Amino acid sequence: MADRNLKVQLLLTGNEIMSGDTVDSNSALIARRLGEVAIGVHRKVTVGDDVALLESELAAMADDADLLIVNGGLGPTVDDLTAEVLARVTGVAIEEHPQALAHLERWCAGRRLTLNAANRKQAMLPAGATLIDNPIGSAVGFEVRVGHCRVICTPGVPGELAAMLDGIVADLARRLDRPLERSILRLQTFGLGESTAQQIISDNIALWPEEVELGFRAGAPQMEIKLTINSAAAIPTRDRCRQQLEALFGDHIIGEGDITLAARVLELLRERGATLTTAESCTGGLIASMLTRVPGSSDGFHAGFVTYANSIKHRVLGVDEQVLEHEGAVSEPVVRQMALGAMACAEADYAIAVSGIAGPDGGTPDKPVGTVWLAWGTRDELRSCCLRWPVERTLFQTMVAAAGLDMIRRALLGIESEPKYFGQRRV
Repeated sequence: MADRNLKVQLLLTGNEIMSGDTVDSNSALIARRLGEVAIGVHRKVTVGDDVALLESELAAMADDADLLIVNGGLGPTVDDLTAEVLARVTGVAIEEHPQALAHLERWCAGRRLTLNAANRKQAMLPAGATLIDNPIGSAVGFEVRVGHCRVICTPGVPGELAAMLDGIVADLARRLDRPLERSILRLQTFGLGESTAQQIISDNIALWPEEVELGFRAGAPQMEIKLTINSAAAIPTRDRCRQQLEALFGDHIIGEGDITLAARVLELLRERGATLTTAESCTGGLIASMLTRVPGSSDGFHAGFVTYANSIKHRVLGVDEQVLEHEGAVSEPVVRQMALGAMACAEADYAIAVSGIAGPDGGTPDKPVGTVWLAWGTRDELRSCCLRWPVERTLFQTMVAAAGLDMIRRALLGIESEPKYFGQRRV
């Protein structure tokens, strides 16, 4: 474990992952956290809840790795098999671990639950296992040795895994030979794709410095640009790279770290002592949901209106019935009246209004599926635009909600120039 180039493998367990009922986000989290201390994952395997298959795969992976992280299979049900399989692979008995049992008793007492036989199963571990604390869940993690390989077992619940990784990663870093100064600067962007961003960088920066690792992580709705360095001496070079990226992408950069569009909008509202309201049709309240996920959102967001039916657009927000009849719900005058009506009802300074055709049905030759009208701004400076995202329904809603937040962000910052995605999406 002293070698920084140790070979690391991940073993994910669970029928729910194999069937697709559960999306595996845990391996990505583990890889990102290990990357913070310059530990790369060499191989990842996912196996269902089958004792023989798990035993065979685990033994083979441990024989080929310096560190094996097993995720899942530590719960109270019959298909949680990790402890049993590790006992078989190491050739030891499985027994009740007093510290694990004490942890379970405290966990149950704190929730006024009775410690039943099913929960008590989580204290049955391979003899000689070393416990890894789980600060929020019932199942402790544990560690054993399989030959030369260190095997760390973690629960499959994402929140519990995240809470345990701080200690696990810190311990791994301590075991490495040399001090590590790895640092990752993450810039969050909206309205840029990976290929577009890479092409812009390649066209404008002829020689990217070797000491700054450039990376991208695409997502919906945001894309992350990562600048990674492995020593403090490279900080000035990374700062220059950041300045170059800001010159190239400027107003498409939302901020650093994990910041979201909604969080940035709320920051700007708070700084200005202003409030925002939303009037949503095709997004079904998603913009309001994005805002209220942010702690303290009530400082800047007071009310949201989901006015799906035309009759509700008229009754709640005062949209003119004749305009609805003649122009249709997906039209410029309707979203502008929705925005004005929402600001009046909520007594807010700013509004976002959206009305579109999310699909898969409902489109017309003039207004195909994916068409959306947005309105944003204040009573005195209300802007609007028609865009088109011809994608599946959920992604359409996500991108439309994000675009609404992005336009308010730009309005709050006084950005006059149009974002790059308008050129692709404008109708």
